Amino acid sequence: MITANALKVKGVSQVTFKDVDNAPWQSALASAIRDPLVLLKLLELDVTKYHKHLYHPDRFKLLVPISYVSRMTKGDWNDPLLKQVLPIQNETQSVAGFIADPVGDLDSVISSGVLQKYQGRVLLITTGACAVHCRYCFRRHFPYADSMPDKDKWQKTLASICNDESIHEVILSGGDPLMIPDKRLKMMCHDLADIPHVKTLRFHTRIPIFLPERINNELLKWLAGLDINKVMVIHANHAQELDSSVGDILNKLREAGVMLLNQSVLLKGINDSVEALSALSHRLFDFQVLPYYLHQLDKVDGGAHFEVDRKRSITLINDLKMSLPGYLVPRLVEEVSGERSKSALE
Repeated sequence: MITANALKVKGVSQVTFKDVDNAPWQSALASAIRDPLVLLKLLELDVTKYHKHLYHPDRFKLLVPISYVSRMTKGDWNDPLLKQVLPIQNETQSVAGFIADPVGDLDSVISSGVLQKYQGRVLLITTGACAVHCRYCFRRHFPYADSMPDKDKWQKTLASICNDESIHEVILSGGDPLMIPDKRLKMMCHDLADIPHVKTLRFHTRIPIFLPERINNELLKWLAGLDINKVMVIHANHAQELDSSVGDILNKLREAGVMLLNQSVLLKGINDSVEALSALSHRLFDFQVLPYYLHQLDKVDGGAHFEVDRKRSITLINDLKMSLPGYLVPRLVEEVSGERSKSALE
């Protein structure tokens, strides 16, 4: 694994893990790696041998925080964490059926920043910002600038939820909702919690995995005081992502009254084995996080090389049921544009 001394590389601003741990989360984000060559140098990988495989996109460029890089294995091109974030030439291939909006988000917009696909729930596109650019992201082409409920549109967004008493759960998504500064995020959550028929706030986030520094005392304090059911669906794909620093953060979130679930994406060459999925479920349970969903890959343009054949996916989940207790087996699902619920593949 990478040590603090390994980060003293030109282009990384001489940041050390100790510096990051003691800095505000914005500083940790500012120190994230944005140059693939710097990342590969940190991992002691021979760039000259693989340079032709690298991709330098104009949009959706490499972005990965140092704390996540620290969990990667030096010298291993097949590291399951590296493969999730490193842009490669395969992303440029046009594959039939892989499109910009694979789950029909744009067809589900009911007002500014508000998506409704399923009865009783709405999803808010709160921000386009993330702490990482996952190469298989199903919203990598999403037009965030036209869709977010900014300050001027927030009252309209609230009104649309207030006026529909069938809505009992609001899902904060993005981007990543925890990228919003505490003052504004607190205001948004309190506004939503004040709506009588909204009973649950659900956060979809990778922040505890990629930027644990973000889960600061201020966030934990106001989150604990929020008088509403609180659910956080984190997104870990591999047990290697869940080190003790992430575990400490998950424990603090649970102490703040947050129910913790995990969703994963089945990714070729990363977690498409019973051994990897089983290890992930056990590691999640070490931190009292329940496996929730295992997603068949959304067919987003640029992500075809991550796809696992559906028959193999079903075989994997059936084999997983033979080796794990039921509460540690996630539901294998896929999201189909236009459907009123996720489709189970088991």
